[in-house]
Amino acid sequence: MDDVEDADGARDAGGAGGVVPKARPLDSRAELSEFLRTRRARLKPQDVGLPDFGRHRRVPGLRREELAQLAGVSVAYYTRLEQGNGRNVSGEVLDAIARALRLTDAEQAHLTRLAKPKTLKKKRAARQQHMRPALQQLLDTIVTVPAYVVGRRSDILGWNALAAALFGDWGELAPAQRNWARICFLDPRSRELFVDWDQKASDIVSYLRMDAGCYPNDPELSSLVGELSVKSEEFRSLWATHDVREKGHGVKRMRHPLVGELTLAFETLRLPDDCDQSLLMYHAEPDSASAQGLRLLASWGRDASSVGSTRH
Repeated sequence: MDDVEDADGARDAGGAGGVVPKARPLDSRAELSEFLRTRRARLKPQDVGLPDFGRHRRVPGLRREELAQLAGVSVAYYTRLEQGNGRNVSGEVLDAIARALRLTDAEQAHLTRLAKPKTLKKKRAARQQHMRPALQQLLDTIVTVPAYVVGRRSDILGWNALAAALFGDWGELAPAQRNWARICFLDPRSRELFVDWDQKASDIVSYLRMDAGCYPNDPELSSLVGELSVKSEEFRSLWATHDVREKGHGVKRMRHPLVGELTLAFETLRLPDDCDQSLLMYHAEPDSASAQGLRLLASWGRDASSVGSTRH
């Protein structure tokens, strides 16, 4: 998706009453171009051992010719790639550019998907997401930790009772609204739940960017990005950074209305029969105040869930 055009369109639509524009496929060439440009802009000459000429530099970060030199390719070749023409680029060249840009593993994978998209994944994106009933049965047996399954576009596909007690009863939402991006950016009460809301928001946008690289023709993803671009200035700003990352584990701090502050570690387990779905489980340090808080939420069950649902 062309960020400049879409951001302008979002502002115009918002000024006209917040009407969401008709979704269109993400522009793969623009995605590749902007990703490379933003990665190059974040590198300073001194980061890669080049002299910095201070005020005489006209561009943020490295120049194209400097990046091409570091990657061992011609300036013309790199320029074509940064203009979105990755049709005939080799894996070796992409690897060299990734090293020159100092990309993370997630960023390098994203670059490869943008430069060499796979037709099969574009077709799969049109399929409706479904969670196997056996997975919901499994979730229902997990009673001591919050657990849920998330799919493409940050859609929430299934959850257990403790997840509902912690995050809010997603069962009371329409299926299309069971989406972390919509919850995070469009419901201001999510800011009360997540102590580090800015990091939560940044993570969600980075996951959507990765989905965009995998499924640029997904109409539901295009619609979601268009809606959030219209309704949330913070989303537009984060989307324009083109940041991507994968977080298989980490720590979240939350402020629950019934049990107060919780510090919970999470683990993300990608499902082997569907790489677009992941099981997330949250847990607390044994014998900690957060562990006690989770036990209280589990014992209060539906009562806690009904309080949480007012937050989302």
